[in-house]
Amino acid sequence: MTRICFIGAGSAEFTRQLVRDLLLMPDLGELHLVMHDVDETRLELARGIAELAGRHYRRPVTVTAERERRAALTDAQFVINTVNIGGHAATVTDLELPARYGVRQTIGDTLGVGGIFRGLRTFGFLDALAADMEQVCPDAWLLNYTNPMAMNVQYLAATHPRLKVLGLCHSVYWTVHDLCALVGVPMEQTTFFSFGVNHQAWLLRWEQDGRDLYPLLDERIAADDQLRRRVRVDMYRRLGFYPTETSEHSSEYVPWYLHLDEEIARLRIPVNDYLQISAANVRETERLVPRVAAGRYDEPDEEAAEYAPQVVHSLVTGAPRNIQVNVANDGLSPDFPAGAGIEVPCLLGSDGVRPRSVPALPSQCAALNRQFLAVVELTVRAAVEGRPELVRHALMADPNTAATVSLDTIWALADAMVEAHGALLAEPLRQRLQP
Repeated sequence: MTRICFIGAGSAEFTRQLVRDLLLMPDLGELHLVMHDVDETRLELARGIAELAGRHYRRPVTVTAERERRAALTDAQFVINTVNIGGHAATVTDLELPARYGVRQTIGDTLGVGGIFRGLRTFGFLDALAADMEQVCPDAWLLNYTNPMAMNVQYLAATHPRLKVLGLCHSVYWTVHDLCALVGVPMEQTTFFSFGVNHQAWLLRWEQDGRDLYPLLDERIAADDQLRRRVRVDMYRRLGFYPTETSEHSSEYVPWYLHLDEEIARLRIPVNDYLQISAANVRETERLVPRVAAGRYDEPDEEAAEYAPQVVHSLVTGAPRNIQVNVANDGLSPDFPAGAGIEVPCLLGSDGVRPRSVPALPSQCAALNRQFLAVVELTVRAAVEGRPELVRHALMADPNTAATVSLDTIWALADAMVEAHGALLAEPLRQRLQP
């Protein structure tokens, strides 16, 4: 029996999709799904979703709900993390408070003010989770979905280097999926090669039977003026390679767009978009609670495409796969420092997990990734070394923040964010600093 522990299982939409994908793999055999969440209502929801899914798909599955984290982790082979420290309230702070200082964001979970403080809120939890895993399931794989992905992977590599960690994100898959639909080519007939950093990787090769598909995309873009009014299309036209995250995300990681009203209008950038998405996630959880309690199972709308079930399947059955993973740079890329959290192709199968070495990126792509990783490094070091000045340095290095407001404003904003998040941050980082 394969034992899989869901940490933050009350993230109901993710849990529902992941459980569905696992149960659609009959050769996995019997599964033991252990649900853990600190919220009793959400924990019961996760347990109910898993039990109803087992009956719906007629699969043998044992489901356990466990409030105590170490008990949930004991003897796990795989640990899936979807925790959001601070929940919706912290997300609102991450977006609304910087806006009062003039800093616009769209999602705020990866870079920028929101990403930096989301990382700082999450690191303490990751440290405790990793310590528990080292005690009760030291051979388990931690499959992390929690953002900020690059920061979390890099932090764990710095603090718990022996832990087996894969950061998983569906952005590359859905980028290729949607581009194939755009140019009218079945995705299953294509091959692609992508790497970089999470949410800012690059589609370096995209082919059908050896034919480059980028010229088809160029034709489609040239014929559609509305398509040209998107951030990542604009970036692709200027940089030559398509970025692998949405325009909403991509706009936050560069210094060119969000501080300019005309660019927001030209590229239809939805400022504060994640406020609505996060609130909708809360409403969906509230909707599911009575339905699941009444024994009603709603199949997820999205197709089975998440990587965590694929990792489990390949490592249990030996089935070969090639997916994208986020790992610490251990000689994989010549462009980035050792230990940096990067996103690369990875082979899975009977011989385990094998992240692939990658060649040097095109210089313009590497330059943007290095700016991204500079913010990641400073944020991780701030937590590891307990140095609040490095939080300010991370904000100073952040492309969108630095392009938008003055240094004095950045320091005032840092103090305001520290005060707002309070005890969610490690004590050494809660100091107010004079420049």
